[in-house]
Amino acid sequence: MSKKAFLIFGGFLLVLNIFAWQEVFSLTENSYLKVNFLDVGQGDSIFIETPDKQQILIDGGPDSKVLEKLQSLMPLFDRTIDIVILTHPESDHMQGLFGVLQRYKVNYILWSGIERDTPEFKKWASALDKTQKPKADFLASFNFEDSATKVINVNSGTKIKAGDAEIDILYPIENLSGKELKNTSNDTCIVARLVFGRNSFLFTGDISSVAEKKLVSGTNALASDVLKVAHHGSKYSTSDILLQAVKPKTAVISVGAKNTYGHPTPEVLQRLSNCDIKVLRTDQLGDINMVSDGNNINIK
Repeated sequence: MSKKAFLIFGGFLLVLNIFAWQEVFSLTENSYLKVNFLDVGQGDSIFIETPDKQQILIDGGPDSKVLEKLQSLMPLFDRTIDIVILTHPESDHMQGLFGVLQRYKVNYILWSGIERDTPEFKKWASALDKTQKPKADFLASFNFEDSATKVINVNSGTKIKAGDAEIDILYPIENLSGKELKNTSNDTCIVARLVFGRNSFLFTGDISSVAEKKLVSGTNALASDVLKVAHHGSKYSTSDILLQAVKPKTAVISVGAKNTYGHPTPEVLQRLSNCDIKVLRTDQLGDINMVSDGNNINIK
C-alpha cells in the first residue's frame, strides 16, 4: 500500500472512530438527568431534561430572556416541550411563558387553576385558551396527532412519571381550580419534588414560611439534595423548620443582580450558613447546570 493510500485509509478509520465515540457518548448521555436553573433576572425558570429526553420547564421568568436560554439548551430543530409547570400566576414567573407558548408546541401545561383579577392573569387565561385549540397552519397539517395543548390543574398528590425520573406535586394541598384570589398568590404556589435514583430536588416557588409549615406538617417526603430557595431569598421564606425537614446539601437562589427587594436577604443567607448548606446564586454565577446519574450530582 502506498503512503498516500495508507494516510487516506488511516484518515477514514479516524473519522469512523470519531463517529463511534460520538454515538457512545450520545447513548451514555441518556442515563443522565439535567436540571438547569436559568439566570432570567429577578424571577424563576428551571429547565429539566430527563434521561429519556422529556423536557420540562418550570416557570418562565419575567421576560423573553427564557427563549434565549432554551435555544442554547435545545437543538435548533426541536420546537416541542413536553411539560410546562407554572408555579403561580405572578409576572416574574409567568411573563416569559407567553413567548414560550408562541414559539414551542407544549404538550401539557400544569398549574393550580387559581384565578386572579389582574391584566397579567387575563392574558394568561387567553393564552391557555389558544393553546387548547389545535393549530390549523401548514406545518400542523403534517402532524397526525392532536396538536392541542392539554391543560391540567394540579395539587398535592399529582405524580408525573418520566421514565426513571418522577415529579411529585406536594403543594397546594387543596384543589384551587376556579377559586379567585385577590391578593398575592405566593402561598398557593406549586411545590414539586423531583426524584431520580438517590438524588432529589425540591422546587418551592415563592411560598412563605406559613406554607412551609403546612408542607412540613404533611405526610410527604421532603428530604432533598438540592433546594430551590423560595421567593428569591426573601426573609419570610426558607425557615429553619423547612431546612430541618429538607436537609439539603445545596441551595439555589434564583435572583436578579439588580433588585429593589434586597434579595437574597441576610437572614436567609445566615440560616443557610448555619446549616452548612452550599449556596449557589444566579446573580453571581449565571445559569446553574446540574447533572445527575442517580447517585451523584455534578454542578457546572
